[in-house]
Amino acid sequence: MFEIVSGRIEKAKKVVLYGPEGIGKSSLAGNFPNPVFIDTEGSTTEMEIDRLKRPTSWTMLLQQIDFVKGQVGRFKTLVIDTVDWAEMLCNQHVCSQHNVKGIEDFGYGKGYVYATEEFGRFLNKLTEVIEAGMNVVLTAHSQIVKFEQPDEMGAYDRYQLKLGRGTGSRTAALIKEWADMVLFLNYKTYSVATDQSGKKFKAQGGERVMYTTHHPAWDAKNRFGLPDELPLDYSHIAHIFNTQATEQVQETWTSQPTPEQQETFKVEAEPVQEPAQEPTQAETEPVSNTDESEPSGNTGQLQPSVNVEQSDEGVTLDPNIPESLRDLMEQHGVSEEEIQIVVSERGYYPIGTPILNYDPDFIDGVLVAAWDQVHQMIKDFRDKIPF
Repeated sequence: MFEIVSGRIEKAKKVVLYGPEGIGKSSLAGNFPNPVFIDTEGSTTEMEIDRLKRPTSWTMLLQQIDFVKGQVGRFKTLVIDTVDWAEMLCNQHVCSQHNVKGIEDFGYGKGYVYATEEFGRFLNKLTEVIEAGMNVVLTAHSQIVKFEQPDEMGAYDRYQLKLGRGTGSRTAALIKEWADMVLFLNYKTYSVATDQSGKKFKAQGGERVMYTTHHPAWDAKNRFGLPDELPLDYSHIAHIFNTQATEQVQETWTSQPTPEQQETFKVEAEPVQEPAQEPTQAETEPVSNTDESEPSGNTGQLQPSVNVEQSDEGVTLDPNIPESLRDLMEQHGVSEEEIQIVVSERGYYPIGTPILNYDPDFIDGVLVAAWDQVHQMIKDFRDKIPF
């Protein structure tokens, strides 16, 4: 009744790159096969890469991952740079949902339980990207912590992922368990004696290296038989990604993203040669007499103040609207009037109340945190309104 599968199974890889700031995490990730970046901290502006707009909310980040999953064939690697900044968005989301100011305000570690559950769902989304045939690379900063070995005398410093710094958090452990490869990037410094006794030293030169296996002074692992230490150069790990399943995955991205994806996200990139667009139905078919024509597919939809499919700038919004909400509105072509209508329908604020007058906790805890439901209400409302 069950199938036994023998031998190695080629699949996309789950990689974590971490180290001190400025070591070259983003540059290394940029050498992976056909990468697209979700730049959570906005630090890749000087790199010639494909990227999505910096997410300003946890909801936006999850939607970006869903979007990238549909781009298998166009891209082969999703890079989230950095995951510790993504964790901050996760914690803000959890706090907004429960109307508290900080993750510690829940008491007795309960906030970390909620955050760990939400972060687990985030990793499940990334696993779906892997199963679609695309590598996932997470970059993270490192931190030095005091570590005490059980049943041993004394303690020592070691490098760890800069995640879940609270004692009740398990996000770092979740990521290490999830990954196929955890590489610690650091500077290897050479020192020389400055006196004849050999007791005084000074630094003289060094190099950047990748550590691939666990050590008392750092976390690292790999499942590919790599040497314990490698120069910080992608060429030393490139062979791992050359024969993977992404080459065998049927392309799901053809001439261009779907209209719904185009409305949702726009990849900011160095110029990419796009295939020529097919003529639309409106361009190829003759215009029929108004009385005889069938209703169009958009009949009954409330149109936003600016048609997002015809304008590169999208819906015109008040720049003072909180960024986390404004970004979601722009991506989905939602106008201020539509937000006001659904908020009024739910009885939160009277119709016509400016968004700027909404309580900030209501914006973060309801409109942003439950954006999927809010957007669905707007789409349902559009369907009810004739031209």
